[in-house]
Parts: sequence; structure tokens; C-alpha cells
Amino acid sequence: MTDNFESSGQMDSATVTVERTSTTVKGGRRFSFGALVVVGDRRGKVGFGYGKSNEVPQAVEKAEKYAKRILLTVPMLGSTIPHQVEGKFSSSKVRLIPAAPGTGVVAGGTVRAILEMAGVTDCLTKCYGSTNKRNVVKAVFDGLERLQAAGAIKGNRG
Repeated sequence: MTDNFESSGQMDSATVTVERTSTTVKGGRRFSFGALVVVGDRRGKVGFGYGKSNEVPQAVEKAEKYAKRILLTVPMLGSTIPHQVEGKFSSSKVRLIPAAPGTGVVAGGTVRAILEMAGVTDCLTKCYGSTNKRNVVKAVFDGLERLQAAGAIKGNRG
């Protein structure tokens, strides 16, 4: 289900969050930044990455590079997902529910960024448990990995 970046085409990116951390050293405080970025072609391929650096632009650039390494192909049914699915990571749970055309993406900022980069335009979502952005992103990707197209399910059943 994963493809390499070279075979994908034009990629868009969305920065989910930028986190600042500091360490106290002899002369004061030293700051570093971590960026969580989602990339996708808006046609079914999406990936995420986390990069750290002493400056924000470099952290975002690293995160984009990591995100483009391994992309997930999302099976779609028109403009929505084929079936309801729940993704889990740590104490975060995210439920993705297919919606009728014209509904739009009903989701918070983190989940919305992922679904828009994947090209899903109609979907209902709900987050349970922890809403830590990094864990929510991993939970959404767990759910997207569990999605199967109708043809694949028929093949498995014989």
C-alpha cells in the first residue's frame, strides 16, 4: 500500500503543528523546533513526517522530506471512503465515517488536513481519547491503512 515519492507527481503539504522546546544551558535557554507535516497529491496518496531543527523552516523542510518517503494509497469510493473504520494509536482513537456527496469534511484541523491532502471531500469524523496532534495523525493513518476497496474484500471472500 505504500509507494515511493519518485513515482508520485506534484505534492502539496500542510503543516499540522510546530512545537517549540527549550533546554536550559549555562548561558540561558536554547530553543529547538519540531514540525509535523502532512503531504499529499489530493488524488489518493498521503503521508506524514516529523522533523526537528533549531529553526522552523528547516524543521518543516525535514518533515516534508520524511513525509514524501513513504506515501499511503487511500482507496476511495467517489469523493468519500469506502466504509466506516476506526484507527487507534496509543490512547487516541479516530473514527472515519463515509458521507453523502456534498457533506464536506466534518473534522477538526488535524484530521481535516490529512483527509484534504488525500483528496477525500466528504467524510464525518470523531476523535476519542487523547487529542495530542501527533497521536491523532498516527491514529488516522492507522484507520486509512485498514480501509479496503470493495473489489479487494470480494477477492478475499472468494
